[in-house]
Amino acid sequence: MGSFSPGLNQSFASDNHAGVHPEVFAALAAANEGDVAAYGGDPYTARLDEVFGRHFGERARVFPVFNGTGANVVGLQAMADRWSSVVCTATSHVQVDECGAVERVAGLKLVPVETPDGKLTPALAEPHVLGWGDDVHHAPPGVLTITQSTELGTVYTPDEVRALADFAHGHGMSLHMDGSRVANAAASLDLPLRAFTTDAGVDVLSFGGTKNGLMMGEAIVVLNPDAVRGLDYLRMMNMQLASKMRFVSAQLIALLDGDLWLRNARHANSMAHDLATAVRDLPHVRLTQPVQSNAVFATLPPSHTTRLSEFYAFHPWNPATGEVRWMCSFTTTPTDVALFTKTISG
Repeated sequence: MGSFSPGLNQSFASDNHAGVHPEVFAALAAANEGDVAAYGGDPYTARLDEVFGRHFGERARVFPVFNGTGANVVGLQAMADRWSSVVCTATSHVQVDECGAVERVAGLKLVPVETPDGKLTPALAEPHVLGWGDDVHHAPPGVLTITQSTELGTVYTPDEVRALADFAHGHGMSLHMDGSRVANAAASLDLPLRAFTTDAGVDVLSFGGTKNGLMMGEAIVVLNPDAVRGLDYLRMMNMQLASKMRFVSAQLIALLDGDLWLRNARHANSMAHDLATAVRDLPHVRLTQPVQSNAVFATLPPSHTTRLSEFYAFHPWNPATGEVRWMCSFTTTPTDVALFTKTISG
């Protein structure tokens, strides 16, 4: 949005705008030495199950892919029958931001559900599940998919995820989690990753790394092997099998082998909370969602939005209401927040 010039001001449009963390660059350089087998036959990919297993449990199986859309498409396709549907929120990335990939590529009907805060609940999902599997004219619901943290920056608690898992499993469905910002959720909850995934009944996770310091690459993490079939073949068929997979795997190891994932997420969340605190009392700013991760949602008068866009990139979430989204990342600094606040105060 606006006349933002990269390199002049920090972007608040997306955590995808941030660069690559130096520790990830170092891991890529180390992985560049010598020849190794392709298509996952390398020593880096061989370590992934063990590294991810420390965070998600020993049953976790990891399938690196190129991007989050690929993780969602392949993961959901492996979980669902070709004729079934996927229940999601109306604001979910699979519904709004993936150009219909789940429907067009995976061939699965999406059933969007309106929510006030981006979070699905059993009560909201129930009308779209009960009675929809008994008629060949309907696409029977096969999977619930939720996003953690959500597209509105809110975070599911372990109890909320467990309630959805119990609901899904009780109706013969599986639970998928789009975890493009799963690290930010863990930092917000101050809990291990498995506490609201494996231990809460999630079957498959799309693990996000790009928004948290990687150059490229995400992973499908199978937490319940009984919930998927043919994933290896589907990854290849959907053009998500990297030949030089070591470079995706090495980045994931750099993120999760230590605490880089958590350091980056905590910092991004902290900057968002500082930003929200700095602007919440300004007379022309109204926060529209609780700030639980690294996103701040607010409404502004059009004149303030226009002026701010001359200096900073940010996302006009809902032009009809004046709602905007400001994202923080691991590269956002207190100085960036202070300058942004000064600009919006003028």
